[in-house]
Formats: sequence, C-alpha cells, structure tokens
Amino acid sequence: MTLTATLDLALDGPIARLTLNRPDMRNAFDDTLIAALTDAVKAAADDPQVRVLLLTGAGKAFCAGGDLNWMRKMATLTDAENRADATRLADMLHAIWSCPKPVVACVNGDAYAGGMGLVAACDIAIAADSAHFCLSETRLGLLPATISPYVIRAMGERAANRYFLTAERFDAATALRLGLVHDAVPLAQLPDAAEAICRGLCANGPGAVQASKRLVRDFAGRPVDAALIADTVERIAAIRSTGEAREGVTAFLEKREPSWRQAT
Repeated sequence: MTLTATLDLALDGPIARLTLNRPDMRNAFDDTLIAALTDAVKAAADDPQVRVLLLTGAGKAFCAGGDLNWMRKMATLTDAENRADATRLADMLHAIWSCPKPVVACVNGDAYAGGMGLVAACDIAIAADSAHFCLSETRLGLLPATISPYVIRAMGERAANRYFLTAERFDAATALRLGLVHDAVPLAQLPDAAEAICRGLCANGPGAVQASKRLVRDFAGRPVDAALIADTVERIAAIRSTGEAREGVTAFLEKREPSWRQAT
C-alpha cells in the first residue's frame, strides 16, 4: 500500500479513517496523493476487519481538487502521458465508488472540482454547514470529465448542467437540496454526526450492507420489467439462506444483539 505523509490511515475497530493530509494545499491532490488514496481504499476493501470507510480532510478544507502546480506540469506532457495520468485519477474515483464496503464522506470544509468528485463517489456524505462547493473547471479552460459520472448521479442532470457550465460556488444548504450531500450540520457537530453514521452502518449485517450497496448500483436507472423483478427475487431468496440472515432474524426474535453487533 502506498501510504505517504499526504494521507493518514487510522484503523479504529471496524472503521478505516482516511484523512487527506495536505492542509497547506487545501488537500488538493497530486499524483502521490492519488496513488496513496487508491491503494488505501483497495486495502481497506480487502481487510476483513474493516466494515466502513470514513473519508475527510485535514485543516479547513475537504479537498480543493487538483493541485494547480501539478496540473501545470501536466500541460507539458505528451498526449499519452496525460491519458495515463487521467486514468489514474479516474481509477481513484472508481475505487471509491465501487468499493464493496460503504464509504462515508465527512466534508469538513470546501470541496472544489475533483473534491466534489470525491464527495459524489462516496455512498453517504455529511457536510459542515459552512462548507462550499464548486465545479470550477471551466474557469481554467478545463472540464469536469473524470468526476462527471459520479457528480451527475449525485446531483442530477439538470443541476449538473448548470454548475458544470457556470462554475458557480454554492453553499452546503444548496448541496443538501440538490442531493449532493445527505445532511449539513454545524462544523462542531460534524465529527459526531459522521461517527453516528459509521456506527449505525456497523450495527447492520455486513453482508446485507454490501449487498444493498450492490442493489443500488445494479438497479438504478433500470426499467422495472420482468428481468429486474426476477433479479430481485433471486437476490432476496439468496440472502435469506445465509447464516447472517438466520442470525439476524433469530437475534431479533430472541431479543438480543446479533453476533456482528456484539463484535463492534
């Protein structure tokens, strides 16, 4: 795993806490941070002890997107080198989005450009009500290409059409209204709010949580036809026969905690 001083990873029982650690650069990412975050997410996904990932930023910002000094260097590279670099960024975002375990964004401050992509790629996002958001790429003559699949899914086509084009800055209340974040709370309450989400996820059946995440990924946008209905039948029938489901139902009927909750 490529961990560096730019990314902190702390394992707290079933929670893997990932902190972007470039506060002097507003946690903007460069090639080093991109590699470290990609590796850390994949390692946490493979760790059987980890059940949820929590992503946040050090200092006052969540993530300002790409480091402009790093991006200026990109302008001197060949087309093939730029494609390879863009692929690494795309792979980082996809690693977060496709992680089998839930990923929670604790948006402690501003999220700009690629930082918005990080928020959108996570399953759940809780923001400080003082945070601001901006898809600033067009101001620089760029476009939010690699983050677009996740941002459009999170905030919708209509809103994305406006903010991709205008590069307007908007506040946490607007992000909440658009669906980019699930809640906005005072900064002082943010750690506890994010912690409550993580602990709530850990209280649920780990297999059921992962299967539910796949359910959303696989069913979103599909027509409700015979094939989809058959798929739902197969999935519920399969999970009913698992040991986790038997333990969950038995524990509920016996009025006790299920084994996975006792272990956290």
